[in-house]
Order: sequence, then structure tokens, then C-alpha cells
Amino acid sequence: MSETWGLAAGVLLAAVLGIWAVARFHLSGADLSAFDRPATAPFSRGPQPGPEIGAVLQSMAAVPPMLQAAPMRQRKFVLRKYVDEAFADRVLDATFVPVDAGGVPAEWVLAPGADPARRLLYIHGGAFIFGSPRSHRTLTSRFSALAGAAVLAIDYRLMPEHPRRAGIEDCRRAWQWLVGHGPGGAAPAQVLFVAGDSAGGNLTLSLLNWARDAGQRAPDAAVALSPLTDSTMASPSMRANVHSDAMLGPLFGALARVPHSLLLWMGWLQNRINPRDPVVSPLRADLSGLPPVLVQASAVEMLRDDAQRYVNKARAAGSPAELQLWDHMVHVWQIFNPELPEAEQALERIGRFLEAAAPRRRAASPLQEAA
Repeated sequence: MSETWGLAAGVLLAAVLGIWAVARFHLSGADLSAFDRPATAPFSRGPQPGPEIGAVLQSMAAVPPMLQAAPMRQRKFVLRKYVDEAFADRVLDATFVPVDAGGVPAEWVLAPGADPARRLLYIHGGAFIFGSPRSHRTLTSRFSALAGAAVLAIDYRLMPEHPRRAGIEDCRRAWQWLVGHGPGGAAPAQVLFVAGDSAGGNLTLSLLNWARDAGQRAPDAAVALSPLTDSTMASPSMRANVHSDAMLGPLFGALARVPHSLLLWMGWLQNRINPRDPVVSPLRADLSGLPPVLVQASAVEMLRDDAQRYVNKARAAGSPAELQLWDHMVHVWQIFNPELPEAEQALERIGRFLEAAAPRRRAASPLQEAA
């Protein structure tokens, strides 16, 4: 009996060591802690958050109990419905037009005065499993107004019904289509932007690397809101900020208690892509030769260091990148506009960034025309 137990213990030990070794030497990638230095001080209204955040936190507190009350197999559908309807009662100053973007379902979002030759691809967030153009209209309508651009919000394929790579392919296909198609039909773009939040921020930054390496039309600028940049989940704030992240903490905080080697294996098996592959971890790509990138994140969210590491590494590679942090804010707080003053502040800075990257054409005055 002791020999049997000894053999079983030896097999178990070998298996554990094998799992650790594969994770350590094949899945984890290089140590990027050199890029953890603070890139900027966070914007803050004071030592405490403003009163407006209370209603946002109250609405988010209802999500975990709602999911726990649903059968496990139905939870993704419950979450998708909740997110899609979260802002359904908003009256937005924009027109929404369904379109087939080269085989990718999408909608045009057109604020008054949007220039059809100025175009922005928006890639929504939602952990790759929920979200849609409808759920993010409070953002896409504002991006159209801020950039003076026609926004193409895509409904890329989600997991688990589709593999992770399917969503990546949809973003690339939509980008190629956007270069030559506007709201009125086939027409070349004069200015092109790309933006996304959370999972969509990951897809946004991954798209930059692909466009550069594949010889595609590069964006004139990119915006990533609270992006996941490292699918190896190695950033310190992924664990350190679990309790201060009011949105991601309750939903994904349990992952912080899982050994890192197991997280790497879980990501590999779920996505069928090595977590350190730049296609899912844009932080781990060569970040030279990229267009201007603005990254915004909350100082207290789990993805803070993903944002910080990306900007620091991009700068070190010679690419123009800027990080803007806000204190006390929830993950992707910009979507809660106009009720959060910090959302308005962040969006105003996005508008300035896009305008600096590609200024809009100004109508000539009568005196200029006479001259």
C-alpha cells in the first residue's frame, strides 16, 4: 500500500512540476516589471470620490446577485441582456444605421455634422463574451461628436460560441472595409481612427501591430480605455487592486486566488492561443513605429498596470503614447456620461487628443476667401 501511495505521489508531483514548467517557460513570457514605473499622476477631485459615483456603484452592485440567481449556462445571456439594456432609455444626439462591414455586422454612429471622410472604428469591451454596439452607444455617439467622424461600431463574434481568433479577424476585416467605405457607400477615408475599451482596448492595440506588420493603412491615432494589454495577467494591479476595483473585482476577483501557472493554462486552453502571443497580448509585441496612442485608466482598477506598462514600453520603443489616470473611478467610467464629471473630463481630453492628431478642416472666412 505504501508503495502505491508513493507511486501516486510521485506521479502527482511530476504532473504539478510539468504544469509549472510549461507555464513558466512556454506561456508566461518575459518579465516586464521594468515598465512598472509611474507614467503619470492621476487626476483627482480630492481625497474622496465625488457624490455622483454613488449611483454608478449602486447599479453595479446589483450585477453579481443577478448572475448568481441565474443557472450557470444562462449567465452569459443574462449578462448580455443586462449590458445591452443598461442605457436603453437614453436619448442620444446621433443617428444609428445598421451596416454590413465587409461581412461583419456593425452600425454607423453619426453625430450632427460628422464628416463621412473622417472615420473611427470602435471596438466595444465586455471580456470578449458580452457587449455590442448597442451597449456602448453612450460612448460611440460621443466619439462621433468629439472626432467629427463617422463611427463604425462593430458587433464582432464573441466567446464562447466563437474562438478568440474570430473576434480578432472581424476587427481586421472591418478595418480594411472602413478604409474604402463610408456612411454613403464606397469612398476613400481621409482620416482614420480606432478606439476601444477593456477587451475592445486589447483588440484596438492588437490591430495597431497587425496594421503595421501587414502593410495596412495605419490609423492616424488610437484611443484605448482601460485596456487589457497582457493576457498572461502578470501586471501587479491584477491582484493588488482586486478590492478597490468595484466593477472587475466582484466579477473576476476569484481569479486572483488562482495560482498564476494555472491561470496561464486556463487562458491557453480557452483561447487556443499562447497567452504571451502579441496577437492577444499587444504589450508583448514590438511597439515601435506605432501611431499616436492615448490610454486612459483608473488608478484603482485591476487593469491599471496593463495600461501603465503598455505606455512605458511604447515610449521606450520610440512610439508616441500617453497615459491618463483618474483616481477613484470604476473600470471604463467614460461610458457613464454625462452623469460622471470625470467621464466628461476624460472625453474632453480624448477630443483634444484626436483633434491634435488629425485637425478638422475649418471653413474659410470671407476675408480668407477674398485673399
